[in-house]
Amino acid sequence: MCFHAKEPLNEKVSKPIPTFHDEVQHCSPLSQKSIHCMNMKLKASRRCQYFLSSDPYSSSLIQQRAVYGLGLNKLGKANTARVHYKSEEHDITEAKVDPLESTEGTGESILLEGNVPQVSSWWQQFPKRWVIVLLCFAAFLLCNMDRVNMSIAILPMSQEFNWNSATVGLIQSSFFWGYLLTQILGGIWADKIGGKLVLGFGVVWWSMATVLTPIAARIGLPCLLIMRAFMGIGEGVAMPAMNNMLSKWIPVSERSRSLALVYSGMYLGSVVGLAFSPLLIQKFGWPSVFYSFGSLGSIWFALWLRKAYSSPKDDPDLGVEEKRLILEGNVSNAPVSSIPWKLILSKAPVWALIISHFCHNWGTFILLTWMPTYYNQVLKFNLMESGLLCVLPWLTMAAFANIGGWIADTLVRKGLSITVVRKIMQSIGFLGPAFFLSQLSHVRTPAMAVLCMACSQGSDAFSQSGLYSNHQDIGPRYAGVLLGLSNTAGVLAGVFGTAATGFILQRGSWNDVFKVAVALYIIGTLVWNVFSTGEKVLD
Repeated sequence: MCFHAKEPLNEKVSKPIPTFHDEVQHCSPLSQKSIHCMNMKLKASRRCQYFLSSDPYSSSLIQQRAVYGLGLNKLGKANTARVHYKSEEHDITEAKVDPLESTEGTGESILLEGNVPQVSSWWQQFPKRWVIVLLCFAAFLLCNMDRVNMSIAILPMSQEFNWNSATVGLIQSSFFWGYLLTQILGGIWADKIGGKLVLGFGVVWWSMATVLTPIAARIGLPCLLIMRAFMGIGEGVAMPAMNNMLSKWIPVSERSRSLALVYSGMYLGSVVGLAFSPLLIQKFGWPSVFYSFGSLGSIWFALWLRKAYSSPKDDPDLGVEEKRLILEGNVSNAPVSSIPWKLILSKAPVWALIISHFCHNWGTFILLTWMPTYYNQVLKFNLMESGLLCVLPWLTMAAFANIGGWIADTLVRKGLSITVVRKIMQSIGFLGPAFFLSQLSHVRTPAMAVLCMACSQGSDAFSQSGLYSNHQDIGPRYAGVLLGLSNTAGVLAGVFGTAATGFILQRGSWNDVFKVAVALYIIGTLVWNVFSTGEKVLD
């Protein structure tokens, strides 16, 4: 804030007007009339230091500041200004000067806060809500990198420690002991104390467990099983905590694509883990996979502590416009004090989520777990080709998850109800895989079989804009608990489905495996379209 007078000073002023919070960048000297008036009152000839302000209560632009803006009329003239000064020679602290008015509208120019746009870097202008989304994306990237590295490292580990197939299966399943334990607990913690603390705890916990895995393996099998279960405990809170965070940070019009981007981090994490684990093992040995992947969690955690907040209301640097956009029409972001279990379990849309999640994950886990075996036994690919082709479904899912997210948000912005959008997207996520899996028994070439698999997983990814987005629709305050409930059913489907597939293959064929998955996809479609809703049913 400053003004410029046309007439020069008769007395030299050597001290510039102080700056407060960068609102005063440069001020020209005061007018001769002002200096003369003050000299008459003070009778001082020494240098003076001036402070300009208006009535503190007359400005609505600058609050709780030491310096307030000059009041202006439409012609740009200064009014109701008073001058505070301090003499270096005399102990004089204040004097009042009658306001001066310019005789011409152009006689003085005044710079107010906000008249000149502030130039900031692109990363400062980047929306804070999407910073949260990208950090969650990175967390899920690390989540699957740390999870799939064992599927590669288990091969040299089993040779070194002389593990048989039963022991390998026990080690692989031990992860789910902890993972199941913290699905619902993670949702409760996130809804009560905030997603930032819970997700941060989860990443640190599973990263430490990943780094300690080689040490546990050398101590003995029981220690390794406990360490894998500990890793599952950390990763079990990730999805509920992330869902809680995004329910507070992301408006409805951006919900589908934000969740799709976060979940695509899981798919890309599997790609990165499957791609880099063999290289690290070949050059540095199997322990290097756990040390290198686990250490990345510390970098993420440092960024998370600095940039993330559980709620937009907790972020002091969040812009006014973005905060208004996020909070407009949203429920209270205050943590819940208690979980209304009876109310939650009495709602049909909640059970639609749980049942549909079970039906969805049955087929998904079967494909992702047994796909290398299918490629090797049925399509006659060697193990190297089979491993490379395992990456294709993850890439396809990452791409189509984001495409589906943009489509869903576009439909919502165009006025289509959230209920209709969720039902459309999840119907694609169910019926698409059902159709392409049913075609596998009719294809005659490996290329067509791989294409059917890729299309099945690509259409499956539309579920990110269906049931995976619905937790925040029906109960945004309890989004973490709702996801914990439904994902518990999903994990159980993966455990039982994987075991049931082995039992079916002993007595039947791959066509029988796909028929069971198709039947569950159809059941899920019916339940979802009859009982689900996009409206809020839990306050």
